[in-house]
Amino acid sequence: MKSIISLLVLVSVCLMATACNTWSGFGQDLQKVGSKVQSQGDKVKH
Repeated sequence: MKSIISLLVLVSVCLMATACNTWSGFGQDLQKVGSKVQSQGDKVKH
C-alpha cells in the first residue's frame, strides 16, 4: 500500500513540476500536495 501511495505522490510531483512555470509556483503546488497528504493521513489515523 505504501509503495502505491509513494508512486502516486511521485507521479503527482512530476506532473506539477511540468505544470508550473516558476519555482515559487512549484513551492505552492508542493505545499498543497503536502497538505492533502497530511489530511489523508489524519483521516486514516482517526
